[in-house]
Amino acid sequence: MLFQLVLSGIAQGSIYALVALGMTILFRATTIVNFGHGEFFMLGAFLVYVLLHVVGLPFLPAALLAIVLMFLLGMGLERGLFRPMGESAPHISLAMMTVAFSFLFRGIARLFWGREVYPMPSVFSYPPIEVAGLIVTSQDLIIAGTTLLLVLLFFVFFRYTRLGRLAQATSQTARGASLVGINVPLVHGGMWGTAAAIGAIAGILVAPITLLYPDMGGQILIRSFAAMTLGGFGHLGGAVVGGLLMGVMEQLAGGYISTALIDIFAFLVIIVVLLVKPSGLFGRREAAHV
Repeated sequence: MLFQLVLSGIAQGSIYALVALGMTILFRATTIVNFGHGEFFMLGAFLVYVLLHVVGLPFLPAALLAIVLMFLLGMGLERGLFRPMGESAPHISLAMMTVAFSFLFRGIARLFWGREVYPMPSVFSYPPIEVAGLIVTSQDLIIAGTTLLLVLLFFVFFRYTRLGRLAQATSQTARGASLVGINVPLVHGGMWGTAAAIGAIAGILVAPITLLYPDMGGQILIRSFAAMTLGGFGHLGGAVVGGLLMGVMEQLAGGYISTALIDIFAFLVIIVVLLVKPSGLFGRREAAHV
């Protein structure tokens, strides 16, 4: 039972890690905590559903088109909502704006689909793999592999590419970056688009497991935010480690103590981390207004 719970926790934690990764990338480039990231997750999945069942596209073209559309939506949000607020806007104002568009998109989804639950086809329909009595699905392996691949790609991006270093420079001091010729609005727009695209990827991969419904983003957001808090804000590896630890601890608590703990475990993690080590496992202590 222990090993199966750990394996299930890793599979579940991979989902949290993938969503937390999108939030971390945006925070690393803009210092904005996006409380609307769950709706990127939800909208990406519903876009694929519409492209499959209404437009009639095959799954792969539908998924790719949904990711591109979400990238454009992310850029549009930065241009239409955040850029007019200015570089000197308080962090709390920016965070509240993410909450506002989160409820807006959720309301729009409810307007079209109500509170019904819709099935989503799997990316690959391979049978579950059983090794020494432990069962893992192909969907879990795809999610875990995608998470690992994206972490490696963005680690290289931020560490070794000029564009990645420019993105981090704009987060340190947008005015200073502008003075040396960096197009700060373009960088911020690109990172918003990237975060939205990663949210869409997560939604497309996870929807076959969780099914589709307008509130699916809110359910995953708080757990992914707890994973981000546990790993350390702005740390790519921390987001993944935090997500995996969240998944494993959640499953163990539910399996050995009470299943009621699963629903509140993310809140407990946030409280404990903020009391014991606010910077998280891999975060650095620094003075910042949040």
